[in-house]
This record gives sequence, C-alpha cells and structure tokens, in this order.
Amino acid sequence: MENLTQQKAILVLEDGTVIQGKAFGKIGTATGEICFNTGMTGYQEVFTDPSYTGQVLIMNNVHIGNYGTNTTDVESGKVTVKAVIGRNLESKFSRFLATQSLQQYFEAEGIVAIDGVDTRALVTHVRIKGAMNCIISSATDDIESLKETLQKVPSMNGLELATTVSTQTAYTLGNDQSQIRIAVLDLGVKQHILSCLVERGAYLKVFNANTTFSELMSFQPNGIFISNGPGDPAPLNFAIDTVKQALNANLPLFGICLGHQLLALANDIPTFKMHHGHRGLNHPVKNIITGKSEITTQNHGFGVDPDAVKNNPNIEITHVNLNDDSIEGIRVKDKQAFSVQYHPEATPGPHDSRYLFDQFIEMITTSN
Repeated sequence: MENLTQQKAILVLEDGTVIQGKAFGKIGTATGEICFNTGMTGYQEVFTDPSYTGQVLIMNNVHIGNYGTNTTDVESGKVTVKAVIGRNLESKFSRFLATQSLQQYFEAEGIVAIDGVDTRALVTHVRIKGAMNCIISSATDDIESLKETLQKVPSMNGLELATTVSTQTAYTLGNDQSQIRIAVLDLGVKQHILSCLVERGAYLKVFNANTTFSELMSFQPNGIFISNGPGDPAPLNFAIDTVKQALNANLPLFGICLGHQLLALANDIPTFKMHHGHRGLNHPVKNIITGKSEITTQNHGFGVDPDAVKNNPNIEITHVNLNDDSIEGIRVKDKQAFSVQYHPEATPGPHDSRYLFDQFIEMITTSN
C-alpha cells in the first residue's frame, strides 16, 4: 500500500547535525554509516549491492524512483542498504517494465527512508566532515533518544561484514563441461560479476567467505576470483590466508573491490579507512599500462596504502583514480594475480572496464 501520509522524519548525524524531512518507505528507525552515491540512474542495482551492507545511502541525484522497480534490476536477493536519503523519492513511476513503485518496494523490503532533504548540501557536508554514523527515524521525533541510540552504533572501521552477506551454501553457475573452471570466494559478490564470467564461457562454483584454500581446490579450478563485499578488509584474516595460498600455488587470480584490498593485504600492503570513499558510476580512472582512461563504477570506503604499494618492488600499479590519485589497480609481478578497486561489471554504469574479465579468462586459458 502506498505511503501517502508523508509524516515527519528526522535524520541525525554523529557530529550533531539534525535534518528534518518526510517519511518514505517503512515507518521506523534505522542506523548505519552515512555515504553518498553520485550516479544518476541504476538506483535499484545500487540498493541491492551487498557492498552497501551497514550503510545509510544519500542518493545525490534529485529524482529517485521515477522509473519504478522490478525483479531483474538487482545485484542480490534483497535490498542491502540500511536506509536511504533522498531529495525527491518518487512514489509514482513511468516504465512499462516496472512492477512496483519505490515506496512499495521499500515497504516490502522493510527499508526506512527520508524524503525532502537537500541532498547536495548534505553530500557537501559529508565530503567536508567525512564518513560518520547516522540515524533516521519516522517513528519518533525524540532527538535526544535518537542521539543515545546513535552512540551505540559500531564504527565501520574494524567491522567485519563479509561473512554476513556471503552465501551459506556453495553453488555452481555456467556450463559444467567448460575447460574454464573458476572458484569464487563470495564476500558479497554482485550477480552481474558472476554473469560477466559465465558469459565468457566459465564454469563457476561460488563458495562461502570462510572456505579454506584446500576446499576451493576440491573444485579443481584453474582460476580463483575474490569478490567485492562490505566492511573493513583488515579483520578478514581467513580470506587473506586463502589469497596467500592461492598466490603460492600461482593460480590465475582476479580480485574486485574488497578482493583488491585482500590481494594487497596478502602482500603486506595495509588498507585504510578513506575520508568519505568513492561511490557512483562516473569516476575517471587511468590505465597506466595502456595510457587510456575509463569511466568507472565504484563503491568503497577503504583503500590500499599508496606509499606501501609504491615501496613494494613486487607490486605494479596498473590503475589510478584521476580525481585523487588513489590506487585503483595492482598486479603481482611474479604471479598471475591482479585486481582493481572499482567495479568493471558496471551495473549500473558504463562498460569501459569489462575488458578486465577478458584478461582474466585469457590468463586462465594461456596458463593451462
């Protein structure tokens, strides 16, 4: 049922900022780390990206929900953001493929949202102040009570979330007769990443985040993929150990986002919490190897230490961010291993970087 009450909602930030808005979605209260996405479309894919687990998302674009929702534009089986902040969250929509309005979708998924916020001003505030926790409520206007609740929300720094979104049961995708067998370590993998590999002829087995290297090898893979996912990479010692063993075996290895950070950690390169992160589908990246630039989709709040990368003689930087010079891609010089911080599957976003999946497949086929 459409929520037409438009009752009051309140957003409180960890730095004490209080913003009034209107209720949207489920009536209730939600907490998490505030972050923002600069993309202008693809909101349903964004809302279902497991890498957003534990976060409250500001949608910087003015109109969100105007083309409704459906059952196919998703990256996982549920909405993964904790809550949504918008300027104009639309209940009405115009798209013949849509099956629900955004309001209906949020109600069905139990997502609290706040409408009528000057999102561009709020994004500017977060860019200046940095990432912080926040609380949204359409169930109470007791600001002091909300502040007390907010103080109990854990920091994203040091928070392990990958195991909360990983598959509990291993499953396979693709043609089981394929000569390209890839073991996927699922730390919160997006569905279109798997599709990009299957479309290139790979047979995949997707494993739980805690899977040991020996269990991955029981699939007899000739390549290993380390997925994206939420939270701080540093506590994932079990996954770091798996990556180290894969490197020692010199198997072709490709990591995306959290997988990129784990490849760095496996090579003694530390990660760090970024000031406000990169999220959107319009971030420029330069490929150092080819000299070409690409417009990329990104979603990360942690990065790899640039000084440690540059001082590691066994690591080559392959991609850099043209906005802030942060590290966007590396390869291990004496191994068949590479990774990127951004999302080459780009759903949503431009397909400039999908060549990376071709490179991974080629690496597997030429190493056999």
